[in-house]
Amino acid sequence: MNKHDILTRHWGYASFRPMQEEIIDSVLEGHDTLGLLPTGGGKSITFQVPALMLPGLTLVVTPLISLMKDQVDNLASRGVRAVLFHSGLTRAEKELAMTRCRLGKAKIAYLSPERLQNEVFLAELRGLTVSLLVVDEAHCISQWGYDFRPSYLKISALRRVIGPEVPVLALTASATPEVTADIMERLGFDRPRVFARSFTRENLSYIVRHADFKEEMLLRVLRNTTGCSIVYVRSRRRTRELAMLLQQEGISAAAYHAGLAPEEKEERQNMWKDDRVRVMVATNAFGMGIDKPDVRVVVHYDLPSSLEEYYQEAGRGGRDGKEALAVAIVSRADKGTLTRRVSESFPDKEFIGHVYEMAGNFLNVAVGEGYNRVYEFDFNLFCSTFSLPPVPARNALHILGRAGYVEYIEETTSRSRLMVVMDKEDLYSLDLDSVTEDVFQCVLRMYSGLFADYVYISEVSLARALTLSTEQVYQSLLYLGRLHAVSYIPRRTTPYLYYTTSREEPRHIVIPLEVYERQRERMERRVEAMKSFVFDTDGCRAGKLLAYFGEKDTDSCGKCDLCRERRRRDVPDGPVDIVREVLRHAARPGGVEYGSLLEHLGPTYGADSVLDAVRTLASRGELRMEGTHVSAC
Repeated sequence: MNKHDILTRHWGYASFRPMQEEIIDSVLEGHDTLGLLPTGGGKSITFQVPALMLPGLTLVVTPLISLMKDQVDNLASRGVRAVLFHSGLTRAEKELAMTRCRLGKAKIAYLSPERLQNEVFLAELRGLTVSLLVVDEAHCISQWGYDFRPSYLKISALRRVIGPEVPVLALTASATPEVTADIMERLGFDRPRVFARSFTRENLSYIVRHADFKEEMLLRVLRNTTGCSIVYVRSRRRTRELAMLLQQEGISAAAYHAGLAPEEKEERQNMWKDDRVRVMVATNAFGMGIDKPDVRVVVHYDLPSSLEEYYQEAGRGGRDGKEALAVAIVSRADKGTLTRRVSESFPDKEFIGHVYEMAGNFLNVAVGEGYNRVYEFDFNLFCSTFSLPPVPARNALHILGRAGYVEYIEETTSRSRLMVVMDKEDLYSLDLDSVTEDVFQCVLRMYSGLFADYVYISEVSLARALTLSTEQVYQSLLYLGRLHAVSYIPRRTTPYLYYTTSREEPRHIVIPLEVYERQRERMERRVEAMKSFVFDTDGCRAGKLLAYFGEKDTDSCGKCDLCRERRRRDVPDGPVDIVREVLRHAARPGGVEYGSLLEHLGPTYGADSVLDAVRTLASRGELRMEGTHVSAC
C-alpha cells in the first residue's frame, strides 16, 4: 500500500499538507531528516505514515506522557497498533508492551526520554527490528533551546543501540537557527535533509493591547469577537478565577490545567471541541495535540517567557486558514514580572544544593544509593515539609536535572487502567456480592479489549452508569484485583524523581557553568526578545517573530496592531468615518452584512480600505463582528 492509500484509509485525507510528503519521502529513502513544521502543521503524519510502510518498529521519543497516551488511543481508533513506555507503567504493563513489540504486534512504540537511562530497557530494544527513530519536540535536546531536557541527550546512545543505519526524523514547531544546528549535531545527523515551512501565518493577526485592568480588556476583546477562543494564563488559580468571571459576564467558559482529574480534562476538552463552551481559560498544559482548526481568538492574559512558547500557543488559532487573532494583554507590571522569572528560574547555587539534600532525606535515599531508580515524589508535601518556596524549589530540581543528578518528572496524572487476567471459564465461578457483580458487568459492557491489553477506564463514568458512588466502584475494582480476576491500576497523581546518579553529599554537587551561568544568559536573551515583541512600538509584530526565527522576509504584515496604527496615521480616516456612519444608521438590529458593505463602499474607497476600516473600528471597540454581519457597539 502506498503512502496516499495509507493516508486515505487510516486518516481519511485525500492529500498531504504542505511539506508532509517531502518529509515522508526523505524518511523512506533512509535520510536523517529535520522537519520544522508550525503548530498545527501535521507533524505526527510525517512519521505515522512511514511507520506503516516500513517493515519493522518505529520508535518515537516524546516528553509528554499525556500526549503519548492520546496518540496511542487515536491510532488504535484508526486501526494502527501502538504501545508506550514510561515510568508510570507497572512491570506487567511494560512486559506486555515489550512482548507486543517482539511479536510484531505493534508498529509504533512511544518512549518517554527517561526510559533511555535504563540499561535493561536499552538491552531489550537491541533485540528488536527498528526501522525508524523519531524525536518529537526535538528542541528539547538543545541546551540553547527554551525547554532543554537532559534525558534527551541519551538519544545518541539509543542510536548506537538500534544501529547507525536506522534513519532519524527530528520534529519541532519552533526553533531558532542556533537550536536547529544544535539538534542535528547532538543527534549525529549524517548528510541531513532539512524541511522547514515558513513561520509566517498570513491569516493570523498579532495584536497587543495595553491595560492596567486586564479583566476589562479581556471582556472587551471577547465581546467584540466571535468564535472559539483560548485564554492562556500561568497559574491554576487564575484559570478558575477568570473562567468564573467570564461565566458571570455571560460568556461561556471553562478552566483547564494539569491538576484536573483525567475525567474532568476529557469532559472539558470535549465540551470545548464540540462548541458547547466558547472560551477555555488554560495554562500551557492545554493545546498540545488538540486538533481543533476553528479557533478564532487566542488571548495571552499572562505573557510566556519566550517567543518560542508564544508562537506555539498563538499558533493554535486559525488552523483552518481563516482569519484569527492572537491578542496579548499587557500591563506596565509585566516587564518586571518577566525580569523576575529569570531570578526565579535560577535560584542561588546554595539553595539548589539544599533542595538536593532535602529531596534525598524526603525519599530516604542514602548517600551512594538511588542510581537508576524512580521514586514517587509528592512535590507539594516536600515543599511544606521543609518550608521551601515552590517556584524556586521546582526550578532547582530542573537545574539539578540539567547537571545530571536527578530528573524531576512533573506529568503527574495517570488514568486508571484495567485488564482481565482470569480465564473466561473461571470468571463464571466467582462468588461476588451484588455491587461488585454489577460493577464488573458494567466494565465488560463499556470497554472492549479487556482480555488482551490494559484499557483506560473511568471510575466516574462507571459510577454514573450504575448510580453508585465513585468509592463503591473503586472498592469493587480493588476486590476484583485481590481475587486475581483483573489487574487494576488506579489513577495516580504523584510526580516522580529519577536518580540519574547515586546520591551525592551536598559538598560534591557541582553545577557547571554551561548549566547555570550560560543558561541564565540565554534565558535573559529570550526574555528580552519577548519584551521587545510586546513593548516596542516600531516595526511589525509578525516581522519581529520572523526575524527571531531566522527568516529574512520581514516586510510589514499589514495586519498587526503596529501596522494598522501606522496605516491609520498615514491614510486619511475617510473610509473609517463612512463605515462608522453606515453602521450607526443601519436599519437592521443585527447590523450590516459585510458583503453588502463591500459592495456599496468598495467601488469608491477600494475593498482593502473598507476592510482596513472595519478592522480599525473593531480594534477600537467601536464595532462588533458576528458571523457575516458587522454592527456598531
